[in-house]
This record gives sequence, C-alpha cells and structure tokens, in this order.
Amino acid sequence: MVIVLPVSAQQTKDNPFGLVYQNAITLNQPGKVNIRQVSYRLNGISIAANIYLPADYSLDKRYPAIVVAHPNGGVKEQVAGLYAEQLAGLGYVTIVADASYQGASGGEPRNVDKPANRVEDIRGMADHISQFPAVDPNRIGLLGICGGGGYALKAAQTDKRFKAVATLSMFNSGIVRKNGFQNSALNTIQDRMKQASEARQLEVSKGIITYTADTRITDEMADKMPFDLYREGHYYYNRTHAHPNSTFRYTTSSLLDLMAFDASTDMDLIDQPLLMIAGSKADSYYMTDSAFKKATGSKHKELYLIPEATHIQTYFVPKYVNQAVSKFETFFSIYIKSPIQEKTI
Repeated sequence: MVIVLPVSAQQTKDNPFGLVYQNAITLNQPGKVNIRQVSYRLNGISIAANIYLPADYSLDKRYPAIVVAHPNGGVKEQVAGLYAEQLAGLGYVTIVADASYQGASGGEPRNVDKPANRVEDIRGMADHISQFPAVDPNRIGLLGICGGGGYALKAAQTDKRFKAVATLSMFNSGIVRKNGFQNSALNTIQDRMKQASEARQLEVSKGIITYTADTRITDEMADKMPFDLYREGHYYYNRTHAHPNSTFRYTTSSLLDLMAFDASTDMDLIDQPLLMIAGSKADSYYMTDSAFKKATGSKHKELYLIPEATHIQTYFVPKYVNQAVSKFETFFSIYIKSPIQEKTI
C-alpha cells in the first residue's frame, strides 16, 4: 500500500534532491527506487529533469516508461515527482521535467507559459526517456497532472509514441485563461486580450517583461477565494509543499497563445487507451468531463472519480493518492507493462 502524508516546507531542507512530498527519496540505495537528476537540450534550452528507477533496475532488462507532466506553476519536486516515484515503485522508469522557461530549466524571459512549449516539453521527455538505458521505446505511457493533463491530451493527439494516456485532475489552461475559472470572466475577455497585446508590444519596444498572477497571496486573501482549487492551491503551493522554483506567475504576453488554446479540441485524434481521473468534489471536474466526452477515437477509455476528493487533495492526501495510484497501476499494467497492447481495462 502507498503511504503518503502531508509535508511541511521546513522538511525540504533535509532532502538533497529538493523533493517536497512526504517520504520522498533522500538517498539512492540498492534494492530501492532511485532517482537520477539529469539535464538535456530541447530546442536550444537546457531542461532539468528527474528520472526515477525501479528497485530492480538492471541494464539486462527492458522496462516500460512513463512521462509525467507537472501542473501549471508546479515543478518536478512536487506532486509530479510524487506520482513518478510511486509509479517507479511499480516497475516503470519514469521521468518528470521542469517546463521550459520554468523551474530549474532554462529559457528567458522567465515564466513564459505558452501551450506549444508545454506540449513540446512532453515530447522532449519522450525523446530523452526513449533513449535511456534499458527502456523499451515501444512501451511509453503518459501521465499529465492538472495543467500538465491538458497538455498531455494535446501531445497524445499526434504523438503516437505514447501507447497509453492518463490524466489526474486535468486543467484546461487555455479555456480558463480566456473564460475564467468556471466561466467567471467572460465579460473581460477582450480587455485581457488587449492587455496581452500591449504587454507584447512593451517587450518588443522597451524590453520590459510584465507578469500576470504575480501578487503575493496571504492566507487571509486565500480564505476568501470562492473556488476550492485556488484556495487549497494557495496552501499547497505556498505553505505545505512550497518549493522556491514554483510560482503562479507567467508573462502577460503568454496570454496571446494561452487564450487561443483548448486542450479538448481534436480529442477524437486520441486513439490510445485513455484514463482520466478527477476528484468527485473537484470544482475543476467540468474540464475532465468535457474532454472525456470528446474522446470518441479511443476504443478503451475510462473516467474514474475519486470519492469525496477535491482537485488539490488528489495531490497529497494519502487515501486519495492511493486510489489514484491503484487505478494507474491497473491501467498501465494492461497497456504498457506487457508488450501486448490489445487488451481492455
């Protein structure tokens, strides 16, 4: 059974890999899941990644692999690392990388957040892990969490190296940036597009970079937020699982690309097995529901709701993480653990 407990930010000082989830690897030991910190180049940018190796990892074997895409504003040391480590414990070589322009990866200006970059980051992880020693490039799966889930769907639509695709608490970044969460900002779309255009012009004319969501949020401010996702997200990212590389901010000019992006378009192009997981109480569930209904090209698809869980609670609450990992174990064991693909959930 997977045992995961909340972690305080103070505990990160004791983790040499910078991991901020409870019971994370602190030392590579024989016979246990190990972590390798790697870097590689992607379109001229240095990408920082962690690769998790199964306890029995040997160059004499061939392993299935899973690419894990992190949430918006998140980094590889948070929830994406947690699930990557748990899946490595089940026998998969897993990789999670900081997005280009974010975290410990390179790219200037900092915190550019364009959908095309995020999709390319996922392809880049597949490039790297497919060449990693003892990995079978014909058995690669994909797991996207929150914003990484939306980008995972988009990547899988065209990149058929991914033989099975899963999402957890999927967040459709472009739709939310355009319409607001739960369509709460429909009346300001044109104004915000104008602001993004002006920000782009400011970058070109004066080299000045402006940012959105760069306000320092207090606990009191968070407590008054109307949505569980943002209220609980504040405590997760800024308190219990804080990491110095993790930030909500992004360049305002990124909205020119974000506001024209919809992860749920062309969902019929996904013909791989698909598993989408969300909390039954997640106020972000509408995004998973919409994308899942459009996935008409997949013969083997499943939507699973974790009872009583909210969006952020799927990141760290033990019983919810356990349920998600159990579903992922069943799903990926069917479709990529064995070379045989034609099976059903």
